[in-house]
Amino acid sequence: MPAHVAAPYFEAWTGESPATLAAESGNKYLTMAFLQTAQAGSCTAYWNGESTQPISKATFGRDIATIQARGGNVIPSFGGYSADTTGTELADSCTSVDSIAKVYESLVTTYGVTRIDLDIEADSINNAAGIDRRNKAIAKVQRWAERTGHQVQFSYTLPTTTTGLAPSGVALLQNAVDNGARVDVVNIMTFDYWDGATHDMAADTEAAASGLHDQLAALYPKKNPAKLWHMIGVTEMPGIDDYGPEETFTTQDAVKVENWAVAKGINTLSFWALQRDNGGCVGTAGANACSGIAQDTWQFSHTFEPFARGVAIG
Repeated sequence: MPAHVAAPYFEAWTGESPATLAAESGNKYLTMAFLQTAQAGSCTAYWNGESTQPISKATFGRDIATIQARGGNVIPSFGGYSADTTGTELADSCTSVDSIAKVYESLVTTYGVTRIDLDIEADSINNAAGIDRRNKAIAKVQRWAERTGHQVQFSYTLPTTTTGLAPSGVALLQNAVDNGARVDVVNIMTFDYWDGATHDMAADTEAAASGLHDQLAALYPKKNPAKLWHMIGVTEMPGIDDYGPEETFTTQDAVKVENWAVAKGINTLSFWALQRDNGGCVGTAGANACSGIAQDTWQFSHTFEPFARGVAIG
């Protein structure tokens, strides 16, 4: 992966082509959501939890190869709200660390990806056994990669408050430290605060990330401030999020966040989700296929893309 990457989430269940939408939107990198088991107790992960969509080149393989041929890649993501509330997030579902690790390894060997994302929220962020299994599996995969010459990073995508991670998020990272699992990126979801306040979404992104920086400093005392900033990712929700108009991330907010991200040298800028990057449903909160605000199609993609090149816009 490059040192700085813009990689919006792609809703993999829609039937659309990730390679086509990546080209149309100007994104070299996509985060592919989501992988999960078909039912709780299983150790087999599928795209969208659908048994007809296994981890194989027959599922998204051609699209991923096309994206890679253009100089980009995809970041497969496990979990998400649906899986995390139904016991179908892989490490919640599967009690075998070895089996979890083999699933992660299969993504690397099947698709040639170099980062795996773990979107842990809702019930999953409080599942101590699942957290421990997941981090043990990460450490196991990292040892495998070192032995076999593969490259693989792991990012944790976690909910946040406006002042940093909640205690549950810090505990998850502490468990990673305790298990010797290297976390390359901590990606905070700077939306859906559900605190009843009216938010300045750009300012709250900066405040949340600054709080995370302080939390990471306590977890990783040997890292200097620049390296800690480079562990941080931010995922926005363009337009009106699930809470409502009080949490509206505007096109102007996107410019502010992109400039700030370049200045701080963070690792990743993302948003939920690529298929929402259009103005097709003005006034609608939490839509899957549009942002709910007036905007040009792909405006958030075009605003965040220069971040990967270290270029501040505006």
